[in-house]
Amino acid sequence: MQELSRKNKLFTDSVIRRMTRIAIANNAINLAQGFPDFDPPKAMLDRLEEISHIGPHQYPITMGAPNFRQALAKKCGRFMGRTIDPETEVVVTIGSTEAMVDTIFALTNPGDKIIMFSPYFENYRAQAIFADCEPVFVPLNPPEFNFDPAVLEDAFKQGAKAILICNPSNPSGKVFTEEELKFIADLCIKYDTYAIMDEVYEHIVYAPHKHIYMNSLPGMWERTVSCSSLSKTYSVTGWRLGYAVAPQNLMDRIKQYHDFNTVGAPSPLMEAAVVGLEMPDSYYEEFGAHYAHMKQIFTDGLKSIGIPFTDPQGAYFVLANIGPYMKPGQSDVDFCVEMTEKVGVACVPGTSFFNEAGINNIVRVHFAKKDETLYEALNRLSDIKKKMA
Repeated sequence: MQELSRKNKLFTDSVIRRMTRIAIANNAINLAQGFPDFDPPKAMLDRLEEISHIGPHQYPITMGAPNFRQALAKKCGRFMGRTIDPETEVVVTIGSTEAMVDTIFALTNPGDKIIMFSPYFENYRAQAIFADCEPVFVPLNPPEFNFDPAVLEDAFKQGAKAILICNPSNPSGKVFTEEELKFIADLCIKYDTYAIMDEVYEHIVYAPHKHIYMNSLPGMWERTVSCSSLSKTYSVTGWRLGYAVAPQNLMDRIKQYHDFNTVGAPSPLMEAAVVGLEMPDSYYEEFGAHYAHMKQIFTDGLKSIGIPFTDPQGAYFVLANIGPYMKPGQSDVDFCVEMTEKVGVACVPGTSFFNEAGINNIVRVHFAKKDETLYEALNRLSDIKKKMA
């Protein structure tokens, strides 16, 4: 038999989604894969019920249903502070994951370098490998997860084609300040580098921090692709409705890859989601307050138990230090599997996110859950030391 692809040797399956399978097998509370256990907005569910009877149920226009793109452009433009053309500057994808892949292929050539901050969402490295690109990692230094400006500029000096930034960040919860983003923007302009922004957590930011769109900064609209989705903002991770926003010259290329990659997003789900995109500002205020409430429950609980963690500025993840509970020589992967089995709570090993060697004592847990789910998870974690002995 002929040799199979060599690329597969450069990455594993998703450890996050592997932990979900282990959680299900052990009837554990899944704080590994980041999806909520509460319902989407009722207006979207009611509309989905209507659409299930009347359609559409067939192929959409490849780039996204016109009314969905119009609502999307209006919503994004409202928050980004600019007018966005739904015909030339928006494409609807199968989740933000596809938006990122399409963008990387559209902007890069084999051998190009892509700057990424570490810790990073595990998909990014694999996506760069798909495109035969080389990741160049720049560390974010805990507990604030700030970067060293000199180290970052050194990465740009290597001739990077693009920088990929998750803001707010998965897994660290960092929200980049305006000063930091302006510094990065100046480097992008100086070194003629594109900015690929993963902004799926754009509406989950904790005061006093604020989310600033990279494409809103001077000189950056022309070289920025903003990738996002409805998954987090409307609690519909299973609907897989993502999108990219970019200037037409970049979007034309992105659309080409999308067209032959996935053809189109689900017609009935786009139709049902329009009502979500038309939500008033009060929805986003209540949504943010709900996440601040869940964060408070979970972080207060971790403090009470005595589990060390870094406090997130945005998104819904906590990086916790499980060093005190590990056996000598135990890997974080083995610890997470054992914890799922013995404690009944699933999390993700930190080695899935950090490029730096020697970090074996960090796990990612998320708190996008109902109050009762969080309290039960904290109850199970309360005697973690005894259960993991």
